[in-house]
Amino acid sequence: MITKRIIPCLDVKEGRVVKGTNFINLRDAGSAVELAERYYNEGADELVFLDITASEEKRKTLLKLVEDVASVIRIPFTVGGGISELNDIDNLLKAGSDKVSLNTQIVYNPELITRSAKQFGSQAIVAAIDVKKTDNNYKVFVKGGKEETDKSGIEWCRECEDRGAGEILLTSMDRDGTKDGYDNGFLKILCASVNIPVIASGGAGAKEHFLTTFKETNADACLAASLFHYGELGIKELKEYLLKNNIPVRI
Repeated sequence: MITKRIIPCLDVKEGRVVKGTNFINLRDAGSAVELAERYYNEGADELVFLDITASEEKRKTLLKLVEDVASVIRIPFTVGGGISELNDIDNLLKAGSDKVSLNTQIVYNPELITRSAKQFGSQAIVAAIDVKKTDNNYKVFVKGGKEETDKSGIEWCRECEDRGAGEILLTSMDRDGTKDGYDNGFLKILCASVNIPVIASGGAGAKEHFLTTFKETNADACLAASLFHYGELGIKELKEYLLKNNIPVRI
């Protein structure tokens, strides 16, 4: 049986982990390396590292910090932020990441998904997609949630799969940091629309939210940040709870 994954997310700005609500009002959450090591020791299945201002600031991901994080963990490690060409992906994989997360640049240049999947393999390419409900439709946003596009969430996810992405990291901007639970309505539709793994992101506020998402949708993983960063819920405690409620997880 395929186990469900629990994935902490490190949103990094100026070398520090930060967390906000609805992509704004960021506050410090600590050292990326220290948090990564803690989550690895607590039993996280994977780790996601997002340099959240790299694209907006038109710069590359912080390679030295990626290397430092990679040195303290032995689990799959996904890195995103500021990736605009194949050489960026190559550098990140060499720095210790197992996968890269592509967001803003693939909206402007969808061919980057096709080319990167061909060169590095679909298993290394994660399409990170931020959606927000506008006029009864889920629209895709880029540049850290600051810019709306004309793309429909479901249609863009399908295109990313068709172009070779191996996984979708779906963040609900409406739920981000609210601790009101994941957007299960959208996730249910999305999981039925694509054939690649979907990671749910945005809204985790209690262990029950993970359970509900795994029961009501076919999401392969749930990602969370502040809930873990500020010690409100431990990964071991969460996994034991899920296991007791018949959700297969790796302990």
